[in-house]
Amino acid sequence: MHTGGDADSLDQAAKDFLAVRPQLFGIVYRVLGSAVEAEDIVQDVWLRWQKTDRADVLEPSAFLTTITTRLAINFAQSARVRRESYVGPWLPEPVNTAVDPQVGAERAEALEMAVLLLLEKLNPVERAAYVLREAFEYPYRRIAEVLETTEANTRQLVSRARKHLSAQRKERVSPADHRRLLEVFLDAARNGNLAELEQILATDVVSYSDGGGVRGASKIPVVGRTHVSQYLVAFAPRFWPQAQVRWTEANGRPAVLIAAAGNAVALLSLDVSTEGIDRIMWIMNPAKLSPYVASLEG
Repeated sequence: MHTGGDADSLDQAAKDFLAVRPQLFGIVYRVLGSAVEAEDIVQDVWLRWQKTDRADVLEPSAFLTTITTRLAINFAQSARVRRESYVGPWLPEPVNTAVDPQVGAERAEALEMAVLLLLEKLNPVERAAYVLREAFEYPYRRIAEVLETTEANTRQLVSRARKHLSAQRKERVSPADHRRLLEVFLDAARNGNLAELEQILATDVVSYSDGGGVRGASKIPVVGRTHVSQYLVAFAPRFWPQAQVRWTEANGRPAVLIAAAGNAVALLSLDVSTEGIDRIMWIMNPAKLSPYVASLEG
């Protein structure tokens, strides 16, 4: 029997855990949209793994994934209540994907900021089912075991999640076009070019500013091409003249880090379709910005 005081056993436990740690983090991050909370849960899983009677565990990877997913679901249920009192729009915490482009996943589809934002509208079990299937290519049978449900119900959970996303997102553009539109948007926004903005924004574009009540960010989303364009033009003279911009990457997409007096004040990310820019996401909450900036510095 493996015991907590057995050095050889703990060494093997650490090896088993570290082998799947990126995947565990990737699962929790996608379910919660928070890298900080994901790290806390992964650490909790490690502590639980040390105390587990590992002699009875035939597949450490499957065991750890199951524990992690269930903890993420439980945490998400309480997180929803906390986010209802969040000041202003809530956006996922960005992650630097330059080092790990897929953040531990087989596929990166369920990593984009806009996808994580839309997944937040699903219940935690639907979210977990979608993440395990779409990001990690888990078989439906295995997902059903993790979620303690039937395979038929698991298929329904994933199907509902897919339909929700497809209803909320239009046809995506290529990475090259995404980058080009971000460049055009940045130039138009900095110069207060109303005509250019109206040309590249989708009719039903939404601008979200996540300040968490800390910074002077808009506390409600700005909706519609006309309103968003005028909003961007109005604050351009106050926001951009002293700003320094740095091209970077967040959640697998190009992004722009904006600083003032050497301090990061916002991370700009877009969701772009064939109809134009659908979502403008400004991460301004220092609690979300600071870990991301630290990751850029290595």
